Amino acid sequence: MRTLLLTGFDPFGGQSVNPSWEAVSLLPEEIGDFRLYKLMMPTVFGEAARSVLSVAKELKPDVILSVGQAGGRNAITPERIGINVRSASIPDNVGNQPVQEPVIEGGPDGIFSTLPVAKMAEAVKAAGYPAAISNTAGTFVCNDLLYTLLHHYRGTTTRVGFVHVPYLPEQGEPNLSLEDIGKALAAAISVL
Repeated sequence: MRTLLLTGFDPFGGQSVNPSWEAVSLLPEEIGDFRLYKLMMPTVFGEAARSVLSVAKELKPDVILSVGQAGGRNAITPERIGINVRSASIPDNVGNQPVQEPVIEGGPDGIFSTLPVAKMAEAVKAAGYPAAISNTAGTFVCNDLLYTLLHHYRGTTTRVGFVHVPYLPEQGEPNLSLEDIGKALAAAISVL
């Protein structure tokens, strides 16, 4: 079996729940030929990536797929690219609020996901859920994590990607149910 490190975030921005971790935690231990290892990350610049890299160093996963919350989106959105900028409109969970800072000093402006984002979006649609490729993971902690992991694993066999999911119904509109988010993520994972 191949190894998939699957991550989600803790709640942030005054929310009491984060659909990324709720959905990740509900997924089975195996999907297709992947054994899943699940990790909840802090919504903190730099710290999220450090926690993933620490676990990945021991686990040596074939794939790292991180999941994050994107309020305002109405679909499951695999991210095409991570960009080298931190610029937060709200503080992270320890009060950091960088503006126009690089994620990695001297790093490339952007790094493309090494996962098949179009195939993932199509699999989610085929399973009956809304999906689209996203060309921006934002400039908050989700992008910070994606860019850092893509930079770290450049030129290696470990593939890296990120998927944003909508709010849960109790968080506002637009939203998807927790069950639907979980099934959509399973569909995306099935084509990795």
